[in-house]
Amino acid sequence: MKSHTEYLNFNTASHREYINITDKVQQAVDTAVIDEGMVLVSAMHITAGVYVNDAESGIIADIDEWLEKLAPYRDDYRHHQTGETNGDSHLKSILVHHQVIVPVTGGRLDLGPWQQVYYAEFDGRRKKRLIIKVMGE
Repeated sequence: MKSHTEYLNFNTASHREYINITDKVQQAVDTAVIDEGMVLVSAMHITAGVYVNDAESGIIADIDEWLEKLAPYRDDYRHHQTGETNGDSHLKSILVHHQVIVPVTGGRLDLGPWQQVYYAEFDGRRKKRLIIKVMGE
């Protein structure tokens, strides 16, 4: 079995952003030159996440609104006693999760017809990293 690792760096302009990284994940698979296997895509920060969903702007706005309702910004998070003010970002990351595994078949990401891979940033405007780990033959 072969493996290949790449890192993506992000420094978003906004506090919260949802970035379609499907093409970058496929490029990593192409570089790895595998036919069958899987790719792990994992945010390397505790206030970011990775998910698979539709690339339609309405669902992205719905996801953002839903996350804000479930984990709204508030001044009274106990985490803020540490000097940080991103308690909601930590909770949003848990809801989205920090990684996905996508199958690779015939050298291509084996996603459904509308599925795309997204990096979700919940505490942006600073440097963050993501790992893409391709494994297969």
